[in-house]
Amino acid sequence: MRHGGELLSLWQAGVAAVRGAAAIRAALPDLAEPPTRMIAVGKAACDMAAPVLDQWPDLPALLVTKHGHETALPGAPRIIGAGHPIPDAASLDAGAALAEAVAAGAADDHLLMLVSGGASAVAELLPAGMTLDAWQAETEALVASGADIHAINQRRREVSQIKGGKLLAGFGGARVTTLAISDVEGDALNVIGSGIGAAPEDAPFVFRAQIVASNAIARAAAEAAAGGQRIAANEECLYGDVTELAPALAKRLRGGAAGLYIFGGEPTVKLPDSPGRGGRNQLLALLLAREIAGRSDIEILVAGTDGTDGPTQDAGAWVDGDTWEARALDYIGRADSGTFLAERNALITTGPTGTNVMDLMIARKT
Repeated sequence: MRHGGELLSLWQAGVAAVRGAAAIRAALPDLAEPPTRMIAVGKAACDMAAPVLDQWPDLPALLVTKHGHETALPGAPRIIGAGHPIPDAASLDAGAALAEAVAAGAADDHLLMLVSGGASAVAELLPAGMTLDAWQAETEALVASGADIHAINQRRREVSQIKGGKLLAGFGGARVTTLAISDVEGDALNVIGSGIGAAPEDAPFVFRAQIVASNAIARAAAEAAAGGQRIAANEECLYGDVTELAPALAKRLRGGAAGLYIFGGEPTVKLPDSPGRGGRNQLLALLLAREIAGRSDIEILVAGTDGTDGPTQDAGAWVDGDTWEARALDYIGRADSGTFLAERNALITTGPTGTNVMDLMIARKT
């Protein structure tokens, strides 16, 4: 099977444009004054923190990220790796550390908050009476239910003692600047990381927030990287259940004009008990492969911009008209699309990317 190297290069161009380091570096000149301490939380925490610590290596800093996304940085930041998408004991340690770091601020402090997707799971502070086991079970049920991120994060804000503005409610300093990479539809700060970087109502400090990277920016960069190729569509439309989304997308491709189709968003998936290997991007790719089976004029790449698709080490997959086989139906039924795609040499594996702006689908019709 051919490998969609050119589509991957366009996906990579989109991701490069929203890397945490680049996005934060561009935003630093706009700071009203230098920070006196920093907190970074989410999958891209280390990448986002790098340019800040390059400029202020002695800045007191606490970084919380997903296990495996930790990187060496200038200075001596405290880095905590924790569970994602299901919080673990380290997530509770991280939540307590964040609360302590915020409360330790002096009256004249300027706290720089860097927030990216994944913050909802990697840091948590639970209310009295709720155990980690109970919260893990509820989180697993929410993720498996097919609920969208807005519904999931609404519940997280209700439960958490550090989400939805509650973390910064403990800040006694003068100023907070939140710079965020958006991984949600609408780029709402109160939804990104379940609002861990949002200010409480009537905050007693000066607060400014800025979205420094988004799916729209990534899609624009992918389009620019395509040069003079015809762009048939560039939209943020990857929402809804993958089983309904795949036929609708395939219909557009089959009946649409020749050219590149660049789509972004974050679809949902309902999982059975004991699912196999895979994530929403791998399942969407395999469902699309069924829809374009036998065609020689369509190829499709679907991948998460953070480099991880669900609880796997793969970002997504590339498929064309030769990918599908009838036996794949069994894999779909077991939520084991990743195993089938691995056998077909169709998986995209990039490792952590230093960002998270939802998913990108890039398709070509000739």
